[in-house]
Amino acid sequence: MKQTLAKQLDAINEYEREPVPQSKLKGLKSFIGMYAGEHTAGTEFVIGPLFVVHGVTAPDLFLGLLVGNLLAVLSWAFLCAPIAVKTRLTLYFQLEKICGKYLVSGYNIVNALMFCFLAGSMIAVAATAVGIPFDIAMPGLEDMYPNSVGWMVTVFFVGAVITVVAILGYEQISRFANVCAPWMILVFIAAAFAVMPQLGITSVGSFWEVAQSRIWTGVPVEGFSKFTFWHVAFFAWFANMAMHIGMGDLSILRYAKKWQYGFASTTGMFLGHVIAWIASGILVAAASGAITPGPIAYNSAGIAGAICVMIAGWTTANPTIYRAGLAIQSIVPTVKRWKVTLVVGLVTTVAALFPALVMRLLDFVALYGLVLMPMGAIIFIDFYIIPKLGLRSNYASAVNSRFNIAAGVTWIATLLICLSLNYFQGIEIFFLGLPGWFIAATLYIMLSKVYQQKQTAPHIIREVSSSSF
Repeated sequence: MKQTLAKQLDAINEYEREPVPQSKLKGLKSFIGMYAGEHTAGTEFVIGPLFVVHGVTAPDLFLGLLVGNLLAVLSWAFLCAPIAVKTRLTLYFQLEKICGKYLVSGYNIVNALMFCFLAGSMIAVAATAVGIPFDIAMPGLEDMYPNSVGWMVTVFFVGAVITVVAILGYEQISRFANVCAPWMILVFIAAAFAVMPQLGITSVGSFWEVAQSRIWTGVPVEGFSKFTFWHVAFFAWFANMAMHIGMGDLSILRYAKKWQYGFASTTGMFLGHVIAWIASGILVAAASGAITPGPIAYNSAGIAGAICVMIAGWTTANPTIYRAGLAIQSIVPTVKRWKVTLVVGLVTTVAALFPALVMRLLDFVALYGLVLMPMGAIIFIDFYIIPKLGLRSNYASAVNSRFNIAAGVTWIATLLICLSLNYFQGIEIFFLGLPGWFIAATLYIMLSKVYQQKQTAPHIIREVSSSSF
C-alpha cells in the first residue's frame, strides 16, 4: 500500500523543468476560482482589522482599496501573464536560465522561506477557527510564542491537511478553490451584515456616517502608526508584489491558455481583498477591537463564520505551499516534488505555531514582496529589453554559466538601497516597491551591458586570432 501511494505521488507531473504541454492548459474558470479562493483568505480577517487599528479614515480606505487593487490586477495582466504564457516555465526554471544554478538556488531558498512564513500565517488563522469547538485558548496581539498545547495540536492538524492538498498538485488546488471561493465570499458579506445593527447601521443611508465615526475613525490604536490613503493604496497594490511584479505567478499562469487570463486576478482583488478587508474591518469594530479571526467570525456568523475562516486559510496556504515546494524542488531536481512539498509543509506548520507572524502580517507581506521584487524586474527586462539592446536573454543558459554576476549584483544592490532608504531616510517599506523595481531594472540593464561584453570579448579575440593564420 505504501509503495503504491508513493508511485502514484511520483507519477504527478508538474512540469518543473519543461514547458507545460498544450494538452494540460486550463481555461478561464480555473483561474477565476483559484484567484478568488487564494485571495479570499483567512488572513483577510487580520489585514482588514489592522487597517482599523492603524487609524485609516473611511474615505482613505475605500479610495485606496479601489486604486491599489486595480493597479494589482493590471500588474498581473500586463507584466506577469504575457511572459507566463510565452515561456510556460515555472518562475524558478526561468530564473535558472537567466541567473544560473548557484544564484537561483540562493534565491529559491529565500523565496521558499518567505512562502513558508506566509503560508504559516494562514495556517495559524485557520487554526483559530478549528480550535473554537475545543475551547482552546487563542493567542492575542501581545503573544510571541505558542500559548497552549491545544493550540500546537490544532496547528499541526491544520498544517497536515493543507500539506496533503498541496502535494496533490495544481489541479487539485484549483478544484478545491473553485468549490470554496463563492461560498466564502458570501459568508464574509453575511457576517458583516449580521453585525451592522450592533454598530447602529440600520439603513444604507446610515452606513457612511457610522463607518466614519465608529469603524474607520482615523484614530490609530496607541502604539500603532497612522495610515493614510497612500498606505492603503500601496499596500493593496504591493500586498502580492512577489506574485505579479515579482513574477511569482509565472508558476501558476503558465497553465493559462491566454495571457488575458491574468485579468482573472480581479476576482481575488475585488471580491477577495476589497470586500473581505471591508467586511473584516466591520467585524473587528463590532467586536470592540478584538482581532483573533476565528472567534470574530464565529461571533458574527456562527458555525458558518468559523468554517469560512478555516477554509479561507486553507485555500490560500495550499497554492503558497505548492509554490514553496516548486522553489525547493528546483534546487534538488532529482528529489520528487511531493517529498519536497511534505518537508516544506512541516516547516510551514512549525512557523504557524508563532502568533507574532500573524500579528505583524502587514509588515511581513511588505518586506516579503520587497525581497523578491528585484528578480521580477530582472525577468521582465531580460524578456523584453535585453534582446533589443543586442544582448543575450537567458544568459546563464546561453553561455552555460552557473552565476550571472549582473543579476546577482542587481538583486543584492537593490535590496541594500531600498533598506537603506527605509532605515536612514525613514521611508516606510510600503512605498519602496515601486522605486525599487525601477532601480533593479536600471541596474540590470547597465550591468548586463558591461558583464556580457566583458564575457564575450575573449571569444571575439580568439576568433580573430584563429582567422589570421
